[in-house]
Amino acid sequence: MPKISDLLATKRTLSLEFPPPRDEHAAQQTRKALNKLEVLQPDFASVTYGAGGSTPDATRELVEVIHHETAIPAMPHLTCVGHSREKINRIVSEYRDLGIENLLCLGGDLPADGGELPTDFQYATELIEAAKEIGEFCIGVAAFPEVHPRSPDRESDRRFLAAKLRVADFAITQFGFTADVHFQMMDELAAFGVDTPVIPSVMLFRTVEGCRRMSRLNGATVPPDLDAALDRVDGDPTAVRKLAVEWGTKLTADLLEGDVPGVHFYTLGASHATLDVFANLGLGPS
Repeated sequence: MPKISDLLATKRTLSLEFPPPRDEHAAQQTRKALNKLEVLQPDFASVTYGAGGSTPDATRELVEVIHHETAIPAMPHLTCVGHSREKINRIVSEYRDLGIENLLCLGGDLPADGGELPTDFQYATELIEAAKEIGEFCIGVAAFPEVHPRSPDRESDRRFLAAKLRVADFAITQFGFTADVHFQMMDELAAFGVDTPVIPSVMLFRTVEGCRRMSRLNGATVPPDLDAALDRVDGDPTAVRKLAVEWGTKLTADLLEGDVPGVHFYTLGASHATLDVFANLGLGPS
């Protein structure tokens, strides 16, 4: 399987993100989505990690499915929160032995109840160091276009992000709803002398409540015109999907016009919206 850094050195990547399924029905739906999306020939697929490191087994199981049953390179998310060094060593060693080449190292989300979890890692940079002691991975980190929700201010957020990017091979952003927030972040990073590739994400939301909840949690501003449109389609699943595709198509086009190194699509475990955006923009295999 190729390393993402090697892909980024030669092309613009198009990639997907999947949440680990929480039950058998969700697992079946995710497999169906994977089968339909594989025809797009995505450059890689990432698998997320639950808050507080709560889904290690489900994340690994989906990584194995992607790795063994598709031609898509799989990239597991790995978080600091709730992990001892012993546990991280075991997880990363298992991924190495499986043949996984790419990891996304994150600080991670705290549990929904706000509780504290014991951990031997405070920052993603420490997780990167631990992973590199175990294998020759290509390692990505997270970037928040509108700053991390727990950052005290924008300047310190960008300084810390620049430090992460100096030891990582690439970054993938948290989602945003306009291209402007991504390009402003890139200008701010350039002021620190950072030129590590940063791949923006596009969230193809499935429900109005889910879109607004994820935006609140991750500090992503919902533009007024999108907010009004969400009000209009609330309660109509077909209209919500249409809006997600329309917004996702325009955002992706704006990002591509700005010559981003790649685009990462939040599938949320479904295929329809991603397929529609690719079709609208003529992306995927020719």
